[in-house]
Amino acid sequence: QVQLVESGGGLVQSGGSLRLSCAASGRTSRQYAMGWFRQAPGKERELVAAINRNGGSTYYADSVKGRFTVSRDNAKNTMYLQMNSVKPEDAAVYYCAASLFFGLRLTVGEYAYWGQGTQVTVSS
Repeated sequence: QVQLVESGGGLVQSGGSLRLSCAASGRTSRQYAMGWFRQAPGKERELVAAINRNGGSTYYADSVKGRFTVSRDNAKNTMYLQMNSVKPEDAAVYYCAASLFFGLRLTVGEYAYWGQGTQVTVSS
């Protein structure tokens, strides 16, 4: 089992920055690909960014490309999402997830473990 705990959410002004963290514990989570998803009210959960097990490959949704950066520190079992130039449409509950695979995974069904989520609210 892998336990994931997100932190860093909160209220941010439009155009501002926020950094989310995802701390992993339990089974050797550093071996697995991970991702950040978000879900806004009334919408499906969507992939925001993904990273492979060693951090060498990343993926971004078009809506956040150039503004968000995903990274990981395997020594600390922690993944990050740096959010810059935040927009009102970025408001959502953000979830981190861990896959049982090593390479990038881009769909909800490919992730086995999920955190509880952290709320990001954007004021305009």
